[in-house]
Amino acid sequence: MATALFPGSFDPFTVGHEAILRRVLPLFDRIVVAVGVNSEKHCMFSPEERVQRIREALSDCPSVEVTAYRGMTIDLCHQTGALCIIRGIRTAADLEYEQTVAAVNRLQDPSIETLLVMADPEHINISSTLERERMAHDSH
Repeated sequence: MATALFPGSFDPFTVGHEAILRRVLPLFDRIVVAVGVNSEKHCMFSPEERVQRIREALSDCPSVEVTAYRGMTIDLCHQTGALCIIRGIRTAADLEYEQTVAAVNRLQDPSIETLLVMADPEHINISSTLERERMAHDSH
């Protein structure tokens, strides 16, 4: 069974995240969406809220599981049996950052591949940061 991990803070999970996930669904038997929990990072939504929102958005995808996690992504790959990490790319800066992270992950476990997926053109300008700002503005 081919399992992939789609990790991120997903604060919030955007239409861009969802589009990338739906595009890679046919490539894997199972995808674990992993909501990263970092006590150093201030998030708009609790891990439980983020997990619940993602589950609702992907309720029509039986091959998708959603979980919160702490610690190293590679460790979660080992726990879930994931042999691939999916990451979305919007910009050259994203690419540079993700290449560095992929290299570090590869040093930790060369058997785990990273799949960098380019965002759809209509989602290039969508980010969780901008979405949080929009949500904060809408609430005033």
